[in-house]
Amino acid sequence: MNIALIGYGRMGHEIESIAVKRGHTIGLIIDVDNMYDLTSEKLKGIDVAIEFTTPDSAFDNVTACFKAKVPVVSGTTGWLENYDEAVETCNKNRTAFIHSTNFSIGVNLLFRLNAELAKRIKDFPDYNVLIEEIHHTKKLDAPSGTAITLANGIIGQNSSYKSWCFENEKKDESIPIRSVREGDVPGVHVITWDSEIDSISLRHEAKNRKGLALGAVVAAEYIHNKKGVFTMNNVMGF
Repeated sequence: MNIALIGYGRMGHEIESIAVKRGHTIGLIIDVDNMYDLTSEKLKGIDVAIEFTTPDSAFDNVTACFKAKVPVVSGTTGWLENYDEAVETCNKNRTAFIHSTNFSIGVNLLFRLNAELAKRIKDFPDYNVLIEEIHHTKKLDAPSGTAITLANGIIGQNSSYKSWCFENEKKDESIPIRSVREGDVPGVHVITWDSEIDSISLRHEAKNRKGLALGAVVAAEYIHNKKGVFTMNNVMGF
């Protein structure tokens, strides 16, 4: 595939390295200093775009690619109030889209285990859940998109919970999320179900950004030559 990288920070560099190792080429790189190059003309010959930027630019980046008939893999979080409009633009232009709050294969296994545990534990009301996420100090959004996806996975399987909230704003029928920003932590997510007699925890700790980058490239390989809107469940075969 000939790939466009939109966003060329640490994640963009990791994606480039893995994509090249898997036999792909990088035909276009867009970053903050050349956003004006994200045009239909420059996107000619691009098979798929991989977008990791910022919440305030993601929607425009994604829809610009759709209008050029280029499929998009997007890992930017914090902009999903515009997701439905992006999907509409994707379908209107008969191309393909996959967005995930986390492309890591390990995290997507965690999503599956989290939902299954929430389903099984709903008959045992003595357990209360807490989600904790820890990230580097440069992460712009809180809670993380991954933490929100985990919370929604619980809500979808356990009728005791209707929403999520920040830990210090605890509300009835809400899942508290604790967000910590420290150092250069790539990402830690812990789901703990606690009772008076024991605790059950699911934990994922990213050692680096390679897992995210690999998952994004695998997702790009999956949507290449497809039309429609997909999720990592499709990629994982769930």
